[in-house]
Amino acid sequence: VEFLYCDLASMKSIRQFVQRFRAKNCPLHVLVNNAGVMLVPERKTEDGFEEHFGLNYLGHFLLTNLLLDTLKQSGTHSHNARIITVSSATHYVGELHLNDLQSRCSYSPHGAYAQSKLALVLFTYRLQHLLTANGSHVTANVVDPGVVNTELYKHVFWVIKVAKWMTAWLFFKTPEEGASTSIYAAVSPEVEGAGGCYLYNETRTKSADVAYDEELQRRLWTESCKMVGISDESSRVP
Repeated sequence: VEFLYCDLASMKSIRQFVQRFRAKNCPLHVLVNNAGVMLVPERKTEDGFEEHFGLNYLGHFLLTNLLLDTLKQSGTHSHNARIITVSSATHYVGELHLNDLQSRCSYSPHGAYAQSKLALVLFTYRLQHLLTANGSHVTANVVDPGVVNTELYKHVFWVIKVAKWMTAWLFFKTPEEGASTSIYAAVSPEVEGAGGCYLYNETRTKSADVAYDEELQRRLWTESCKMVGISDESSRVP
């Protein structure tokens, strides 16, 4: 195990991390996009993005795109490289506001968090479409870990914290249990070559209907490229 620092809330840090990783000339067989914040008060990243959208979504969008070439070089016909992105059941109630992705008009911690998790599902489906169109030996899937007992809940109301403390043993997964579906997506032979899936409890599950809107996927991808400052290679793919 080797640690390389990367702050997903900083576009500069992400680019520096990718440079350091590439300098090692290592293959990249599995990328798990797992970092995130939840229900934080309204605040911005150093790049000026609303924190949920900037860290949970745009950070992973940029990181994945900058590592795509390495992933494509590492995958083979029999052993695809794999991208696993961790979303949440909260995406089912999320709404994507393309005209206000930064939640400037009306900020709601719940709404901003749900939007970031919906964006991750839309991103994964569009990414898989592009990978398939290019004939790449890389798959992209999205995972719902379930309700996991971690520090992610530190910004919820105190009443919920008390309820969580009292019931976590019964209703919450342990971090190990919460990681199981991500591990399944990363290494299981059962999903070899399968992409564009929403996985929950190691099972392919239907995501929110809006997540399958291909026009919305395309528009979000194009806007995301503009926001993080990369070229939109997808414009040549139908």
